[in-house]
Amino acid sequence: MNIIKEAAQQVMKKAVELAPDAWMPGGKSDPLLDHREGYIGMPVSRLDGADKVQGRAPFAAEFPLEGLAYAALAYGTVPKGRIATLDTAAAESAPGVVLVMTHKNAPPMKPMPLFLTAEKAAAGEGLPVFQDDSVHYNGQPVALVLAATQEQADHATSLIRVTYLTEAAVTSLDAAKARGAEPGAFMGEPLKKEVGDAERALADALYKVDATYTTPRYNHNAIELHAATVAWEGDTLRIHDATQAVAHTAWSMAQVFGLKEEQVHVSSPFVGGGFGGKGMWRHQVLAAAASKLAGRPVRIMLSREGVYRVVGGRTLTEQRVAIGADGDGNFDAIIHTGVAPMSSHNNFPEPFILATKCLYAAGSFKLDVETVRIDGLANTFMRAPGEAVGTFALECAVDELAALMERDPVELRITNEPQKDPIEGTPFSSRHIVEAWRMGAERFGWLERQPKPRMRREGEWLVGMGCAGATYPYHRMPGGAARITLTRDGQARVEFAAHEMGMGTSTTHAMVAAERLGLPLENVSVAYGDSTLPGVILAGGSQQTASVGHAIIEAQRALVQELLKLAGKESPLHGLKAEQVAAHNSGLCKADEPGRFASYATLLEQAGRDAVSAEGSAPPPLEYMHWSMHSFGAIFCEARVNVVTGEPRVTRLLGAFDCGRVINPKTATSQFRGGMIMGMGMALMEETQFDERNGRIMNPSLAEYHVPVHLDVPEIDIMWTDIPDPHAPVGARGIGEIGITGTSAAVANAIYNACGVRVRDLPITLDKLGGFDDA
Repeated sequence: MNIIKEAAQQVMKKAVELAPDAWMPGGKSDPLLDHREGYIGMPVSRLDGADKVQGRAPFAAEFPLEGLAYAALAYGTVPKGRIATLDTAAAESAPGVVLVMTHKNAPPMKPMPLFLTAEKAAAGEGLPVFQDDSVHYNGQPVALVLAATQEQADHATSLIRVTYLTEAAVTSLDAAKARGAEPGAFMGEPLKKEVGDAERALADALYKVDATYTTPRYNHNAIELHAATVAWEGDTLRIHDATQAVAHTAWSMAQVFGLKEEQVHVSSPFVGGGFGGKGMWRHQVLAAAASKLAGRPVRIMLSREGVYRVVGGRTLTEQRVAIGADGDGNFDAIIHTGVAPMSSHNNFPEPFILATKCLYAAGSFKLDVETVRIDGLANTFMRAPGEAVGTFALECAVDELAALMERDPVELRITNEPQKDPIEGTPFSSRHIVEAWRMGAERFGWLERQPKPRMRREGEWLVGMGCAGATYPYHRMPGGAARITLTRDGQARVEFAAHEMGMGTSTTHAMVAAERLGLPLENVSVAYGDSTLPGVILAGGSQQTASVGHAIIEAQRALVQELLKLAGKESPLHGLKAEQVAAHNSGLCKADEPGRFASYATLLEQAGRDAVSAEGSAPPPLEYMHWSMHSFGAIFCEARVNVVTGEPRVTRLLGAFDCGRVINPKTATSQFRGGMIMGMGMALMEETQFDERNGRIMNPSLAEYHVPVHLDVPEIDIMWTDIPDPHAPVGARGIGEIGITGTSAAVANAIYNACGVRVRDLPITLDKLGGFDDA
C-alpha cells in the first residue's frame, strides 16, 4: 500500500470513529430487535433438510449433462523446477480417453486473479495454469485426462510419465527464516501494533510468562470434495461449482478466459462444507479449458488426495506470547509476536494476533506477525483464520500465568476485562463476555475443579478441567444486495447471491424475511447460490447473516416504497411514508395505528398488478470502524489422560457464547458444536505431515490425516447470552467460526490440569504426554 493511500485510509478511519452514531449503519436499532414473538429465536428445522436427506439437492458433481466427460489430474513430484519430458502417449491411447491436456496444448489463459487484488478476485493463488513448463510446488497438476468414465480417466493418469529439471527450493521454516522475514498484512491492514513499551513493562512485571507455541499445517477436509460441472454454450461458460463465492468466481473466470463477466454463469445451490477452502483453485480453470478443447461438458471432482494437492490449507505458525501482571492480576504487558510462512505465489499470512487485539485490557501491547516465503502450495483461509491458532497460544499463556499466580483462570480473565477496545480505543457495540463466563462456569461445575494438576484420578485416568476465551469479529463485507418479489397471492421470493454450505443460510433468511414482511414462513422462498442474482456476497468471515440481512432490510424498505406508490386515495395507507408503516398479517399498517391496514393482495389487486419487485443494496460497512464489534465466548473442557499409555481424551465440552441475538437456535447450536469439534481436532489429532526434504504432503487422505469421529466427540453443551447487539442487523453477530476459537486451548489447559504436562506444540499426542503410572 502506498503512503498516500494509507494516509487517506487512516483519515477516513478516524472520521468514521468520530462521527455521530446516527450516521452509521446500525446507528438506529433494527425494528426486529423488539420482536420477541415472531420467527426470530424459534428453533426452525432446515427448509432444505428434506431435499438433502432424500437426495433431491443437487451438488456440483451431480448435474447430468449430455456427452459429459470426466476429468482426472496428474500431479508433479518436485518442489520446484521445470518439466523436462512429458510422455502422454500411453494415456492418450488408453480406453475411453477423450483428451490429454498439458501445457503443450492448453488454450491461452491469463493467471487467476489473486484474492483481494480486485473487488471480485477469487483465486487462492496467482499462478498461470498450464501455460508453461514451470513447476512451483510439489503436487502441482501437470496434466489432465478426460475420459468417458471417471475410472478410465483415473487409470489413464497413472500412465503419464514425467521427468523434471529441479531447482533449489525452500521447503522448511528454518530455511525460509534464514532468507529473511517481511511484515505481514491481512485484509489490507498491517499485522503490527504497539501500545506503550511492552518489553520494558514485561521486564518490570511482578509476574510473567514468556513462551513459544507452535501449530502445524492443517488441510481442508470438507465432506463434499471440490468439484465443478462445466459446459460451454457458444461463448458462454456455465459452471456448477462447489464454491463459497459465485459472483467472485464468475468475474475471475471471465478474466482468465478473456470474457465479459456476463458470459460466465456460476451456480452453486448446495455446498457440502467450505470452511474457507472452496474458493477458486486450478481445478475449475482446468475443467473449463479442457471442455473448450474437447467441445463437450466436463465434470471434475478432486479425489481426497487431489484436495491436498490443489487446495490450500492453514499454514504453520511459530508464536511467542508473553504476559506480565501486577500483584492484583492486572496485565501490564501483552506481547504476541511470531512468524507464519506462505507460498511465493500468494499473500495470505495466518493473522494469529487478531484475537489478542480485543480479548483483554493491558497497560501495553506488542503485536506482530512476520511472514516468510516457502515453495509450496498456497495457504488460504481456514475456519477462523488467525483466531483459531492465535487463541491457542494466547489462552494457554493466560492459563500458565494463572497457575504461576495461583489464581483461578476464569477470575483472572474477568479481572482483565476491557471497557473499550484495547488497541483502537473505540467503544464496543455490545460486549457481555463476563455473563458468558459466569453462566458457563456455573453450568459446567467449574467450582469443582482442582486448582493444581494431578489431584483427581479415576482408575487409570487423571482428570482435569480447563477453560479458554473465544472471539471472532463481526464482519459485513461490501457488496450485499437482495431482491424481493411479492405476488398477489401473498407469496414472497427473496433472491441474493449468497451460499448454503450447511449452516442454514436459506432457513435463517427465510425467517428474517418472513418477519420483516409480516408473512407466514411457508409463504417465503429463498433463491441463492447463483452469479446472476443480486449481490457480491462471500460465504466467509461469519458475515453472511449480516451482509444478507442488511441487504434484505434495504430491499424490504424499497418494496414498501413501491407498495405505497400503488396505494390509491381510497387506501388507508395513502399518503404514508415508508418509515411510518409496519408489516403485519400479510400486509402493511400504520406503525402506531394498526387499524389503518391494507393487505398485500388488496394493494396489488387495486393497482392491477400480479407482482411487485424491489431490490436493495446494503450501505458501506462503516459500523465496525465506528464500534469494536465481535462475538465472544467462554469454552470449558474436561479431559482425561491415561497414566499408563499417556492417551488424552476429552470427556466434556461446554461453550457459553455472547454473539448477539440468535436467530435460529437449532442451526446455531449445530454451528457452535461443529466449530468446537474442529477445535478439538486441532488440539488432539489434526496435522498435515510435510516432508521438508522435497516439499510434499505425506498424509493426503482421511486414513492418515486424522479428524475427530463420533467416538472421539463427547456431549457438547451450548448456551448463549442472547443479548442483541443494537448496531447489527437483527441484533445478530456471526457464529460460524467462533466455536473453533479457544477450544484447542481449553483442551490443552484441561490436559495440563489433569496430568501436569504443558504442551505448547499442537497436536497433543500421547508421545508428548508419556506414561504417568507411579503406582
